Amino acid sequence: MAGKNPIANKIHELTDRDLAFMHVCGTHEAAIARHGIRSLLPKNLKIVMGPGCPVCITPQGEIDAALELAGKGCIIATYGDLLRVPGTNGSLESSGADVRIVQGVHKAVEIAKNTDKEVVFISVGFETTAPTVAAMLLTSPPDNFSILSCHRLVPPAMEWLLSQGEAALHGFLLPGHVLTITGLADYRKFPVPQVVAGFEPDDILLGLLMLVQQIREGAARVDNAYPRVVNEDGNPKALSVMNMVFEPCDIEWRGFPVIPESGLKLREEFSKWDAQKKFGIEIKPTKKHAGCICDKILRGIATPVECKLFNKTCSPRTPVGPCMVSHEGACKIWHHYRMH
Repeated sequence: MAGKNPIANKIHELTDRDLAFMHVCGTHEAAIARHGIRSLLPKNLKIVMGPGCPVCITPQGEIDAALELAGKGCIIATYGDLLRVPGTNGSLESSGADVRIVQGVHKAVEIAKNTDKEVVFISVGFETTAPTVAAMLLTSPPDNFSILSCHRLVPPAMEWLLSQGEAALHGFLLPGHVLTITGLADYRKFPVPQVVAGFEPDDILLGLLMLVQQIREGAARVDNAYPRVVNEDGNPKALSVMNMVFEPCDIEWRGFPVIPESGLKLREEFSKWDAQKKFGIEIKPTKKHAGCICDKILRGIATPVECKLFNKTCSPRTPVGPCMVSHEGACKIWHHYRMH
């Protein structure tokens, strides 16, 4: 039973059919697991995970490119989550190279200002992190600094998921962090119920309730359950800076094929800071590990416990796939909260 939570009780009252809603945010999955939100929901309402962890959707070829840059003697600056993601031949952590954990691009630039060596920032993330990287490049960082752009855009991935129909989705719980930057406009084209949600338990429950209400109404719109942070237009200044420096490109996601215009590459006028061009690095497609089902988890058609490697061969100490590495990865979250 939902217990004393009035929002959960209302969800029970209104859910009259089998429903599956996808979130596209690792922070949502962490909050859902930490607070036991699935236990408050009716059994015919499922929350499935999508490609909401930026480290998890970074394909193996981009990890291999980072390792190749490290092999050329570059100092690699990156977020800690990326350190242990396996490439074809090991990880950045196991490479023995000069790899430094930073909190953001500004720290990577500081390193470059205090060394004669080449410094490459492995620049991952969705629309949330790209504007800060763009703003830094507009300040003309030193010539020995460059980035490997691994940025992704959320709407093209959602469009791909809907076109495939693998997960039989009835709606999306949209990521509050991303829509703080982008606003709502890019999501209105999708013909399914969508609700922007925050990250407290009642934020998530309210988002789910609003999705159920849209289903009952036969509606398909974008509702905002996080108005204290997200507004219609997002952050126009951040978007302007991002679009000034980056342009969309076709790119592969881990677990997905190449999705048209779903990545961000540096515009030609900023190519001097493009590590791929600077060092002649090619990002090659790679085959996934035979036993790992991170690809299915990222597409919302499997859960971590369905993987035969979960908490056996694959654990946070010995990760086989990226979903067990990142703190936003579903497998690591399910391991941490002992979900079954």
